[in-house]
Amino acid sequence: MNEQSSRLVATRTPAPMVSPELYIDGEWRSGSETFAVHNPADGSVLWEVADATADDATAALDAAVAAQPSWRKMAPRARANLLHAAHRLMLAREADIVLAMTLESGKPLTESRAEFNLSVDFLLWFAEQVAHVHGTYADSSNGGFRIVVSHQPVGPSLLITPWNFPLLMIVRKAGAALAAGCTIVAKSAQETPLTNALFVQVLHDAGFPKGVVNLLHTSTSSAISETLMADSRLRKVSFTGSTRVGSVLLRQGAENILNCSLELGGDGPFVVLDDADVDLAVAQAVICKYRNAGQACVAANRIIVHRAVEKEFTAKFVEMVRGLKVGNGLDVVDVGPMISARQRDRLQATIADLVRGGGEVLAGGKAIDGPGYFFEPTVVRFGQRSDVMCNQELFAPVATIFAVDSVAEALAFANDSRFGLASYVFTQDLTRAVAFGEQLEFGMVGINRGIMADPAAPFGGTKASGLGREAGHDGIYEFLEKKYMAVTVGEPTERF
Repeated sequence: MNEQSSRLVATRTPAPMVSPELYIDGEWRSGSETFAVHNPADGSVLWEVADATADDATAALDAAVAAQPSWRKMAPRARANLLHAAHRLMLAREADIVLAMTLESGKPLTESRAEFNLSVDFLLWFAEQVAHVHGTYADSSNGGFRIVVSHQPVGPSLLITPWNFPLLMIVRKAGAALAAGCTIVAKSAQETPLTNALFVQVLHDAGFPKGVVNLLHTSTSSAISETLMADSRLRKVSFTGSTRVGSVLLRQGAENILNCSLELGGDGPFVVLDDADVDLAVAQAVICKYRNAGQACVAANRIIVHRAVEKEFTAKFVEMVRGLKVGNGLDVVDVGPMISARQRDRLQATIADLVRGGGEVLAGGKAIDGPGYFFEPTVVRFGQRSDVMCNQELFAPVATIFAVDSVAEALAFANDSRFGLASYVFTQDLTRAVAFGEQLEFGMVGINRGIMADPAAPFGGTKASGLGREAGHDGIYEFLEKKYMAVTVGEPTERF
């Protein structure tokens, strides 16, 4: 950790590592207004941030549109070299970026470092993919001409990122878009603008041409997104957030037939079968549920346990949860604060709803006195299947455990949801694991593990959890469109 970061951790005195302004057409610009960013660990104001207007959004898109022709024509190796340069710079600035994430989002430093490490791996993945986007060349089915298929950048893209994984989300989206040859307008989450700004500063310092990367901060997201989505020059939107907002964006994009990638809400059924390694399942469930204070779309939302092992699982799970240390992420803690007082305060009503639905609170269940927006790690047990949680994303440090009597009941209960993002199954029988996993109606299945994100894996869901995939071999193609050319090739002449 560098000298500045060490001072900040020691004194709790925040100071932006870059100016939290708007980044448009290769330069940082102040806004006509500002808004405050708060530290969720104590409620204090961290910094004032430039508040973008609709005119700023248009200026950012103007810059992206102007830069698109030259950026798409840049040689793949040249684009890859810029991404590699950014990767090296990120590694050198780890301390500042990790600190910003913890100050803005509240997550413990250990989690911020883990997010940083995964983010740089994603950036490296896309840097390595740039030169490996391949087309095809084939004879037509009846002969007479050639079928040539290539991939071209979709064009200027709007990237809308959430606050819960502020670095990972912008790196995963921007890495793919830039690798594909698309210019970008990124919109940071209101709660975590500096983390995004630090990454954009990395891209600036790596030498990305002006206009290729643009960044907006705003306290009125709808005004910015509506302005950009209504502009026919925008050709792509990639959004991570709630299903409700994703549905709004999809409707807005319909007018211009906009290419949309949406990573939305999740329901995270975490299924523990009767032959599971209970200790492994408990340890992975705690990580999957309480990482980032439960504020993750892939968190374990419903823990569904076969009655044969439910008593043992619940006892060990509750014991581990009661041992979790809650506090300021700058300290050595397991669980940080929730992102806001509003998010914390809604949980008392949520707990009451769960109890009315037949749940029994086994641990936690109450807000922790401030400063900061903390809530006790909570466990609520249901003696049988209950529909109270089938279509409700908790997004909080609250675990719900349901006992079921059979594998068939576990599968039916897991699939009883409008969401289809991440799911989990624990069993020591590989055949059973594959058979069960194939029947789960979710885009991702973790088998005997609660963390799945990896640069080489396609991330995304089905049903109300979204459209498209990020990362893996599919991620870059979300920002590319196929072009087919039918080429007539004559007979060789004497010139050959």
